[in-house]
Amino acid sequence: MRAIRTLLLAFVLFFAAPLGLHAAFWMSKDHPSSWSTADWSSTNTLPRPSHNRPAMVRVYSARTGRWKGVFATHSWIVLKDKGESSYERWDKVGWGRPVRRNNYAPDGRWYGNDPMLVREVRGRKAERLIPKIRASIAAYAYQARGDYRIWPGPNSNTFIAAVLADVPELKAALPPTAIGKDFPHDGRWLAPTPSRTGFRLSLGGYASLTLAWFEGLEINILGAVAGLDFVHPALKLPGFGRIGL
Repeated sequence: MRAIRTLLLAFVLFFAAPLGLHAAFWMSKDHPSSWSTADWSSTNTLPRPSHNRPAMVRVYSARTGRWKGVFATHSWIVLKDKGESSYERWDKVGWGRPVRRNNYAPDGRWYGNDPMLVREVRGRKAERLIPKIRASIAAYAYQARGDYRIWPGPNSNTFIAAVLADVPELKAALPPTAIGKDFPHDGRWLAPTPSRTGFRLSLGGYASLTLAWFEGLEINILGAVAGLDFVHPALKLPGFGRIGL
Protein backbone atom coordinates (compact mmCIF):
# COMPACT_ATOMS: atom_id res chain seq x y z
CA MET A 1 0.00 0.00 0.00
CA ARG A 2 2.83 2.40 0.81
CA ALA A 3 4.35 1.87 -2.63
CA ILE A 4 0.98 2.56 -4.26
CA ARG A 5 0.53 5.78 -2.25
CA THR A 6 4.04 6.88 -3.25
CA LEU A 7 3.30 6.24 -6.92
CA LEU A 8 0.00 8.13 -6.71
CA LEU A 9 1.70 11.07 -5.00
CA ALA A 10 4.41 11.13 -7.67
CA PHE A 11 1.76 11.05 -10.40
CA VAL A 12 -0.08 13.99 -8.85
CA LEU A 13 3.10 16.04 -8.29
CA PHE A 14 4.80 15.42 -11.62
CA PHE A 15 1.89 14.83 -14.01
CA ALA A 16 -1.59 15.87 -12.86
CA ALA A 17 -0.70 19.08 -10.99
CA PRO A 18 1.60 20.61 -13.67
CA LEU A 19 -0.88 19.77 -16.41
CA GLY A 20 -3.75 21.31 -14.42
CA LEU A 21 -1.77 24.46 -13.68
CA HIS A 22 -0.74 24.89 -17.29
CA ALA A 23 -4.31 24.30 -18.44
CA ALA A 24 -5.52 27.12 -16.17
CA PHE A 25 -2.77 29.43 -17.47
CA TRP A 26 -3.39 28.55 -21.12
CA MET A 27 -7.16 28.91 -20.98
CA SER A 28 -6.83 32.34 -19.32
CA LYS A 29 -5.25 33.68 -22.54
CA ASP A 30 -7.04 34.81 -25.69
CA HIS A 31 -6.89 32.37 -28.58
CA PRO A 32 -8.15 32.42 -32.20
CA SER A 33 -11.65 31.08 -32.48
CA SER A 34 -10.91 29.01 -35.59
CA TRP A 35 -8.24 27.88 -38.02
CA SER A 36 -9.26 30.58 -40.52
CA THR A 37 -8.95 33.45 -38.03
CA ALA A 38 -5.55 32.39 -36.65
CA ASP A 39 -2.33 34.19 -37.58
CA TRP A 40 -0.04 32.04 -39.76
CA SER A 41 2.28 34.85 -40.86
CA SER A 42 6.07 34.93 -40.77
CA THR A 43 7.74 36.01 -37.53
CA ASN A 44 10.56 37.52 -39.63
CA THR A 45 13.15 35.76 -37.48
CA LEU A 46 14.92 34.05 -40.41
CA PRO A 47 17.55 36.09 -42.27
CA ARG A 48 16.64 36.96 -45.85
CA PRO A 49 17.91 34.01 -47.91
CA SER A 50 19.50 36.30 -50.49
CA HIS A 51 21.65 37.76 -47.66
CA ASN A 52 22.34 34.37 -46.09
CA ARG A 53 24.44 32.36 -48.54
CA PRO A 54 25.59 29.43 -46.33
CA ALA A 55 23.45 26.29 -46.18
CA MET A 56 21.10 26.10 -43.19
CA VAL A 57 18.92 23.60 -41.34
CA ARG A 58 16.46 24.66 -38.67
CA VAL A 59 14.06 22.61 -36.56
CA TYR A 60 11.08 24.48 -35.09
CA SER A 61 8.27 23.70 -32.68
CA ALA A 62 5.25 25.83 -31.76
CA ARG A 63 2.17 25.44 -29.57
CA THR A 64 -0.89 24.05 -31.30
CA GLY A 65 -4.28 25.73 -31.29
CA ARG A 66 -7.06 26.09 -28.73
CA TRP A 67 -7.36 23.31 -26.12
CA LYS A 68 -4.55 21.25 -27.70
CA GLY A 69 -2.12 24.03 -26.86
CA VAL A 70 -2.47 23.12 -23.18
CA PHE A 71 -0.13 20.19 -23.68
CA ALA A 72 1.04 19.88 -27.29
CA THR A 73 3.34 21.46 -29.86
CA HIS A 74 3.70 21.07 -33.64
CA SER A 75 7.17 20.57 -35.16
CA TRP A 76 8.66 21.15 -38.61
CA ILE A 77 12.02 21.40 -40.39
CA VAL A 78 13.43 24.13 -42.66
CA LEU A 79 16.23 23.64 -45.22
CA LYS A 80 18.26 25.99 -47.39
CA ASP A 81 20.98 24.89 -49.78
CA LYS A 82 24.12 26.98 -50.15
CA GLY A 83 23.44 30.06 -52.27
CA GLU A 84 19.70 29.31 -52.67
CA SER A 85 17.33 32.29 -52.72
CA SER A 86 14.52 30.61 -50.75
CA TYR A 87 13.87 28.33 -47.80
CA GLU A 88 12.18 24.93 -47.94
CA ARG A 89 9.79 23.93 -45.14
CA TRP A 90 8.49 20.42 -44.42
CA ASP A 91 5.52 19.58 -42.15
CA LYS A 92 3.10 16.77 -41.62
CA VAL A 93 -0.57 17.73 -41.30
CA GLY A 94 -3.85 15.93 -40.71
CA TRP A 95 -5.57 16.24 -44.08
CA GLY A 96 -4.99 15.13 -47.67
CA ARG A 97 -1.50 13.88 -48.39
CA PRO A 98 -0.06 14.68 -44.99
CA VAL A 99 3.62 15.45 -45.71
CA ARG A 100 3.67 19.00 -47.07
CA ARG A 101 6.36 21.20 -48.63
CA ASN A 102 6.19 24.99 -48.28
CA ASN A 103 2.56 25.18 -47.17
CA TYR A 104 3.47 27.84 -44.61
CA ALA A 105 6.09 30.52 -44.03
CA PRO A 106 9.34 28.82 -42.93
CA ASP A 107 9.39 30.77 -39.65
CA GLY A 108 5.61 31.25 -39.48
CA ARG A 109 3.36 31.25 -36.46
CA TRP A 110 1.37 28.11 -35.83
CA TYR A 111 -2.24 28.84 -34.96
CA GLY A 112 -1.08 32.30 -33.83
CA ASN A 113 1.73 30.97 -31.61
CA ASP A 114 5.35 31.99 -32.20
CA PRO A 115 7.70 29.08 -32.97
CA MET A 116 10.60 28.03 -30.78
CA LEU A 117 13.92 27.28 -32.45
CA VAL A 118 14.88 23.74 -31.45
CA ARG A 119 18.09 23.40 -33.45
CA GLU A 120 20.09 25.25 -36.10
CA VAL A 121 22.99 23.99 -38.23
CA ARG A 122 24.80 26.19 -40.76
CA GLY A 123 27.59 26.04 -43.28
CA ARG A 124 29.43 22.91 -44.37
CA LYS A 125 27.79 20.68 -41.78
CA ALA A 126 24.35 21.72 -43.07
CA GLU A 127 25.53 21.02 -46.64
CA ARG A 128 26.42 17.46 -45.61
CA LEU A 129 23.17 16.88 -43.71
CA ILE A 130 20.61 18.28 -46.16
CA PRO A 131 20.81 15.36 -48.66
CA LYS A 132 20.37 12.91 -45.77
CA ILE A 133 17.37 14.88 -44.49
CA ARG A 134 15.74 14.92 -47.93
CA ALA A 135 16.33 11.17 -48.29
CA SER A 136 14.71 10.58 -44.89
CA ILE A 137 11.69 12.69 -45.84
CA ALA A 138 11.30 10.79 -49.13
CA ALA A 139 11.51 7.43 -47.32
CA TYR A 140 9.16 8.32 -44.44
CA ALA A 141 6.71 5.46 -43.96
CA TYR A 142 3.55 7.39 -43.09
CA GLN A 143 2.89 9.84 -45.92
CA ALA A 144 -0.13 8.37 -47.70
CA ARG A 145 -3.65 9.75 -47.27
CA GLY A 146 -4.98 8.65 -43.89
CA ASP A 147 -1.48 8.15 -42.44
CA TYR A 148 -2.05 10.73 -39.72
CA ARG A 149 -3.32 10.11 -36.23
CA ILE A 150 -3.31 12.96 -33.77
CA TRP A 151 -2.59 10.67 -30.80
CA PRO A 152 -0.47 8.75 -30.04
CA GLY A 153 0.86 9.06 -33.59
CA PRO A 154 1.99 9.03 -36.29
CA ASN A 155 1.53 12.81 -36.37
CA SER A 156 3.60 15.90 -37.17
CA ASN A 157 6.03 15.26 -34.33
CA THR A 158 6.44 11.59 -35.31
CA PHE A 159 7.50 12.78 -38.77
CA ILE A 160 10.20 15.11 -37.47
CA ALA A 161 11.32 12.55 -34.86
CA ALA A 162 11.80 10.02 -37.69
CA VAL A 163 13.97 12.49 -39.61
CA LEU A 164 16.06 13.22 -36.51
CA ALA A 165 16.50 9.48 -35.94
CA ASP A 166 17.70 9.01 -39.53
CA VAL A 167 20.13 11.94 -39.23
CA PRO A 168 21.62 11.66 -35.72
CA GLU A 169 24.34 14.17 -36.65
CA LEU A 170 21.71 16.90 -36.29
CA LYS A 171 21.86 16.40 -32.50
CA ALA A 172 18.34 17.78 -32.04
CA ALA A 173 15.87 16.82 -29.31
CA LEU A 174 12.20 17.75 -29.72
CA PRO A 175 10.58 19.34 -26.66
CA PRO A 176 8.71 17.09 -24.21
CA THR A 177 5.47 18.74 -25.40
CA ALA A 178 5.98 17.29 -28.92
CA ILE A 179 3.39 14.57 -28.38
CA GLY A 180 3.84 11.79 -30.91
CA LYS A 181 7.64 11.92 -30.99
CA ASP A 182 7.76 8.66 -29.01
CA PHE A 183 5.51 6.77 -31.43
CA PRO A 184 7.57 3.82 -32.78
CA HIS A 185 7.63 4.92 -36.43
CA ASP A 186 10.04 2.09 -37.29
CA GLY A 187 7.96 -0.54 -35.47
CA ARG A 188 10.56 -1.15 -32.77
CA TRP A 189 9.42 -1.05 -29.15
CA LEU A 190 13.06 -0.65 -28.04
CA ALA A 191 15.26 1.60 -30.15
CA PRO A 192 18.16 4.06 -29.86
CA THR A 193 17.18 7.68 -29.32
CA PRO A 194 17.71 10.05 -32.29
CA SER A 195 21.04 11.24 -30.81
CA ARG A 196 22.25 7.62 -30.40
CA THR A 197 23.25 8.44 -26.80
CA GLY A 198 20.66 6.19 -25.15
CA PHE A 199 17.48 4.20 -25.67
CA ARG A 200 13.70 4.63 -25.82
CA LEU A 201 11.26 1.96 -24.73
CA SER A 202 7.81 2.65 -26.22
CA LEU A 203 4.48 0.88 -25.78
CA GLY A 204 2.93 1.99 -29.05
CA GLY A 205 3.41 5.64 -28.12
CA TYR A 206 0.83 5.39 -25.33
CA ALA A 207 3.60 5.16 -22.75
CA SER A 208 7.37 5.27 -23.02
CA LEU A 209 10.61 5.55 -21.10
CA THR A 210 13.59 7.42 -22.55
CA LEU A 211 17.04 7.42 -20.99
CA ALA A 212 19.84 9.08 -22.93
CA TRP A 213 22.58 11.60 -22.30
CA PHE A 214 21.34 14.06 -24.92
CA GLU A 215 17.54 13.56 -24.67
CA GLY A 216 17.70 13.09 -20.89
CA LEU A 217 15.23 11.14 -18.78
CA GLU A 218 11.61 11.14 -19.95
CA ILE A 219 8.63 9.21 -18.58
CA ASN A 220 5.70 9.42 -20.97
CA ILE A 221 2.22 8.48 -19.72
CA LEU A 222 -0.50 8.88 -22.36
CA GLY A 223 1.48 11.71 -23.96
CA ALA A 224 2.24 13.63 -20.76
CA VAL A 225 6.02 13.75 -20.23
CA ALA A 226 7.96 14.35 -17.03
CA GLY A 227 11.70 14.06 -16.61
CA LEU A 228 15.09 15.75 -16.56
CA ASP A 229 17.37 17.37 -19.13
CA PHE A 230 21.00 16.48 -18.36
CA VAL A 231 22.86 18.50 -21.02
CA HIS A 232 21.04 21.79 -20.41
CA PRO A 233 19.84 21.23 -16.83
CA ALA A 234 16.07 21.52 -16.64
CA LEU A 235 12.93 19.87 -15.37
CA LYS A 236 10.48 18.51 -17.91
CA LEU A 237 6.85 18.83 -16.88
CA PRO A 238 3.58 18.11 -18.71
CA GLY A 239 2.09 21.21 -20.28
CA PHE A 240 5.01 23.46 -19.39
CA GLY A 241 7.72 21.52 -21.22
CA ARG A 242 11.27 22.41 -20.18
CA ILE A 243 11.78 24.58 -17.10
CA GLY A 244 15.45 25.54 -17.00
CA LEU A 245 17.31 25.35 -13.72
